[in-house]
Amino acid sequence: MSNINNIKKYKKIHMIGIGGISMSGIAEILVNWGFQVSGSDRTDSDILHTLENAGIKIYIGHDAKNVEGADCVVFTAAINKDNPELIRAKELAIPIIERSDFLGELTRCYKNTIAVSGTHGKTTTTSLVSLCFLEANRDPSIQVGAIIKELDGNYRVGNSENFIIEACEYVESFLKFSPKSEIILNIDNDHLDYYKNIENVKKAFIKYVKLLPEDGHLIINADDSNCLDLPIYSKAPTIKYGIENEDVDFCAKNIVFSDDGFPEFDVYKFGEFYEHFQLSIPGRHNVLNALACISLCDAYNIEKSFMKTALKKFTGADRRFEFKGVVNGAKVYDDYGHHPTEVIATAKALSKKKFNKSWVVFQPHTYSRTFNLLDDFAHALLYFDNIIVTDIYAARETNPYNISSKDLADAIIKSGKDAKYIASLDDCASFLKENVSKNDIVLTLGAGTVTNIGPMIVE
Repeated sequence: MSNINNIKKYKKIHMIGIGGISMSGIAEILVNWGFQVSGSDRTDSDILHTLENAGIKIYIGHDAKNVEGADCVVFTAAINKDNPELIRAKELAIPIIERSDFLGELTRCYKNTIAVSGTHGKTTTTSLVSLCFLEANRDPSIQVGAIIKELDGNYRVGNSENFIIEACEYVESFLKFSPKSEIILNIDNDHLDYYKNIENVKKAFIKYVKLLPEDGHLIINADDSNCLDLPIYSKAPTIKYGIENEDVDFCAKNIVFSDDGFPEFDVYKFGEFYEHFQLSIPGRHNVLNALACISLCDAYNIEKSFMKTALKKFTGADRRFEFKGVVNGAKVYDDYGHHPTEVIATAKALSKKKFNKSWVVFQPHTYSRTFNLLDDFAHALLYFDNIIVTDIYAARETNPYNISSKDLADAIIKSGKDAKYIASLDDCASFLKENVSKNDIVLTLGAGTVTNIGPMIVE
């Protein structure tokens, strides 16, 4: 690795909140590099068992003594300042590094870090790029924000200088990275608890593209108006892709969908036919994600045949329109979508499938997002035939907004469509089992615990 000495001075690393999807991936990368790793989390999980099997010492619960003997402590932004392990690390003068800062150090260990960012579609696109590089035998290291069955996890340790990562814009954490190439999928009104408005979100992305070197690549979605000004601020050359905007380097045309909602399409490069592609994930939005991947892979001289195979092979990340089973003859899917744009994209992807009636159980994610985007959520959920809203998943927040899921259900009703507010997941599960019928589609939607409903109802 190019700059591994930057972190090699830390032989024993303790990670607070190690069970998170990003932290767990970092932990396994470090173990593979020969570091001694320990970590703690509030509750037990399958991820923690996987880490234990990798030789990582795991503590359930946070205790001051867990950090003793560590050379460095890494923590997530979700960890409170009064965490006893953080307090003890400070008392012992142990270096303390926030997760995004540490991941930023990891990106500097590679000559070619490829960072995939944007408000929506990061996990899917990072997965697509990763599989293309694997298919082409480029031996990348990978850090992605969900479990990918083709990787048997959310990370991979390669022996090349290629590092493919998902780069989140929350609290400007992606500014800690050192990318050689960037994919920017879209810029939308999100994380308003931090950014306050879309203009501040755009300013963060402007800072982000300024990180690129002259010999790098900037790949942007030209269908997204918020992305169009970014090339002005980048030293790297720009590659544009799109469907509606044909003034691009890569354009998708002749899009058709199978009965399962899977698209196939022709790609044109500079107006000339490039290749025909098929996907095994649904929705028009995934055509755009695939175009981003194709644009990046073409810049890295990956053969089209490898791209075709990888894109067809990928069946979706964990919790991205994931099929869970059947109840009463109805198919049950689970999706991570927690922003109005994602809700609409998922609903439109679902509409390409053949079914009788659609049922959605939506769990809003954070009070701030629900408060700021209440009307947008109400509009987005109108795409479904039957709407159930369950209690907000608070994540990192308290509720100074005095907002509840009942407010969202009431807003939907005011828009002219019925919606049910059912507080508990158990009651949601019971309601579905009593009411869904053969050839219906059930979707559990949200970034929190709503994913638990699927296993509760499938036969």
